[in-house]
Amino acid sequence: MQSQTPCQTTTEAKLIYWALIATYPIYAIGGLYITGSALGWVILGIVLLRAFVEGNNVFSSVPVIVWLWVIGMLVMLLSLWIAHAQWSLGFAKTIKSTIGWAKGWALIAIFPLLGSLVSIKPESVVRGACIVCKHTAIFASLTFLLYSLRIPGQLFVSPLQVLGGAGDIFFTVSFYGMNPETGAGRWQFFAPWAPAAGLLSCVLIIFCLQEKDKNLRNWGVTGCFMMVLLSQSRAGLAIFITIIPMFLLAKHLKNPWVLITLGIVVPIVLVLGEPLYELVMDSYQQVKESRPASTRVRSALENLAFQRWQAEAPIWGHGAVESGDKLVEFMPIGSHHTWFGLLFIKGLVGLVALAIPLGISIIYCLFYFQKNSQVLAALCFLIVFFCYSFFENLEILAYLYWPALFWIGMVFKQIQSRRSYV
Repeated sequence: MQSQTPCQTTTEAKLIYWALIATYPIYAIGGLYITGSALGWVILGIVLLRAFVEGNNVFSSVPVIVWLWVIGMLVMLLSLWIAHAQWSLGFAKTIKSTIGWAKGWALIAIFPLLGSLVSIKPESVVRGACIVCKHTAIFASLTFLLYSLRIPGQLFVSPLQVLGGAGDIFFTVSFYGMNPETGAGRWQFFAPWAPAAGLLSCVLIIFCLQEKDKNLRNWGVTGCFMMVLLSQSRAGLAIFITIIPMFLLAKHLKNPWVLITLGIVVPIVLVLGEPLYELVMDSYQQVKESRPASTRVRSALENLAFQRWQAEAPIWGHGAVESGDKLVEFMPIGSHHTWFGLLFIKGLVGLVALAIPLGISIIYCLFYFQKNSQVLAALCFLIVFFCYSFFENLEILAYLYWPALFWIGMVFKQIQSRRSYV
């Protein structure tokens, strides 16, 4: 029998839980981008209002490492403003880019901050994620049937787009998408594109493996597995099949040198594993002449971003992405790679602003994960982010993987206060 849903006590906790379990209903109206982007700011506003009314200094207990993330993301904003001024991009574009920062990089700091401020049971976040994955399993089964019956997958672009200030793709509601190269179905689920669904599967599986209710855990794991398979994300699959044994076995490792080696080797394996897999698959597919060389396009984007960063804007970057030409299939320069994107858009300053908090956070969790499985989960989230940073722009998807960011902040607070939820 399924256990009862963990109860929530505060408005902030209720918002977090219900925003999570309502993922698919919100997606059905094309509202995920707005919800995810606004949720962190709304809850932060509630926290500040409560602190003002009650006369509490809530920020006094925020861990130093969380402040490191806040400072890093504020440096991102500073870099953006300076780059816009240097390249004379204009006041209107600066305002637009600042709003974009508030919906992207800022969330990467806000949700860890909220994790250290909002009182919520970890079981509630785990349960919410499992419910989302159960819905994913049901959604995948039904939409695969529709695909088999050749029922069109694209539904509509939500009119909420007028409030979001982003492209159609973030507000498109569909059962499934089509791979234009092969003509086969490819599922993006509630993400804007299929590879992003691969990232979400790697994040959600870490939550599902912590669920104590066997029935719901099985539903959750099944949903994650269907998500990574149907998304056909090569990076997602490589990371997915590596992160599961890491999460299940790492807590049994006792030798500190083994832990240090694991912390160094696993990210390298995850990062190199996808390109090797991609090389083999591309060679096979090219023989069949069934798809273009996506690796070539990515490589060209990276080379363009790096060369132009180095030659034109090494410190503060260009301030914004730029449209590419036919060589890169008209993909924006600064996309498809967090680090090259940072160099191109925000320069060396932006890259350091992410690298320092991310690197220190991974090292920090490596010292404590054996004492608590929730710290291990936070470490796995950070490793997933690091590995996926070589294939996606992390900031643009923060509105979807915010539960993991919240969890990381919650764990940092837990380590600082030396409490255990296990």
